[in-house]
Amino acid sequence: MNWKTEYKKLTGMLVFFLAAYYLPVNQNRFMHSIYESLALLKWYAREHVLLCLVPAFFIAGVISVFISQAAVIKYFGAGAKKWLAYMVASVSGTILAVCSCTILPLFSSIHKRGAGLGPAIAFLYSGPAINILAIILTARILGFEMGIARIVGAVLFSIIIGLIMSLIYRREEKEKAQAQLVVPEPEASRPLWQTAFHFFVLVAILVFANWGKPDGESGFWYSLWAGKWRVTSFFGILFAVSLVTILKLRVIPVVIGTAATVLALVIFPHQPLISFSTAVLSVSILISRTPGEPQEWMSATWGFAKQILPLLAAGVLVAGFLLGSPNGGQGLIPGRWIAGLVGGNSIFANFFASIVGAFMYFATLTEIPILQGLIASGMGKGPALALLLAGPALSLPNMLVIRQVIGAQKTVVFVSLVVIMATITGMIYGTFF
Repeated sequence: MNWKTEYKKLTGMLVFFLAAYYLPVNQNRFMHSIYESLALLKWYAREHVLLCLVPAFFIAGVISVFISQAAVIKYFGAGAKKWLAYMVASVSGTILAVCSCTILPLFSSIHKRGAGLGPAIAFLYSGPAINILAIILTARILGFEMGIARIVGAVLFSIIIGLIMSLIYRREEKEKAQAQLVVPEPEASRPLWQTAFHFFVLVAILVFANWGKPDGESGFWYSLWAGKWRVTSFFGILFAVSLVTILKLRVIPVVIGTAATVLALVIFPHQPLISFSTAVLSVSILISRTPGEPQEWMSATWGFAKQILPLLAAGVLVAGFLLGSPNGGQGLIPGRWIAGLVGGNSIFANFFASIVGAFMYFATLTEIPILQGLIASGMGKGPALALLLAGPALSLPNMLVIRQVIGAQKTVVFVSLVVIMATITGMIYGTFF
């Protein structure tokens, strides 16, 4: 018997027992925090999983199966041209309206396909940090200078953090680059434009299905939001065409799945999620029953879902318990404490804002109304920017999954770099504004 292992198990059992023994179930604050954690989980499941994560899983599957390892290595690999790899990675967020959790399957996919650590980390940070709609709303609601500072800071952060990570782990990157030199260029199963078209259609569905309502009730952005489901339906039709012409699925099953989706939209015109769910279910059944690449695509998609969803659920529960839910509910840590700690432009205020932002969960665009309320309560502009730069790109659920992909040590280094740089940038910004 390995007594060291058994002692660890005994310690764990004792910790669990003591926690259960002293559980403060008679305290209203504790019970309300449990309610808030469940409320956040419910909100996340209703508002975020189906429209954000599910398309992201399918996109990650496309990267994993249809984009060759050699292609990923060419543009993102450890031996790729640095300027090209970091340029592409640092601006990737402008076409992806994703949060710190939705980016995870995409990051995991390109990392597994051989992307260098630096470009992969730059992609991981930039994806949720600089989506174009968030930048526009930041400028409109929090001020033009805040919007400019956010996009400049996010692009520079992604490149600098990626370069630092690559430098710290340069020995591993050198070994990876040498190993990639012997990776043969596989024979392409289809022209590159077909794979790009299939990928683009999925990304468009992800972007427009999650298009947020703008602040005003008129203008181009409001019109786009009002018609977002018509735009999403258009790309859905293109997706059905792609399944037949590019993936060579049988026409009749695709037509039946499309008809079922349209029928759901006709029967429930004001509940587009039903039609969207029908489409997801139809696609899942179709590609899982078609041998070859479609089945591989479904297998990869399901693999990412199994890896990521349980960790996200656990992280969301903890975040909700400590910090509350987006509807204004308070967790174990009162919101007024946070607002009181981030006034002014001190090192502590910026550092604290960065830490809170790093661990708190923000869905796409939710950081803006939260910050608006905090600024109204006395939060300084420097800490506000620090939270903007650390918050959308990180969260507790996000960290748990990153740890599974690149290991605990690299995750700690990555999170530390984000927090430190957000703190410094917040102080500089707060000094001038």
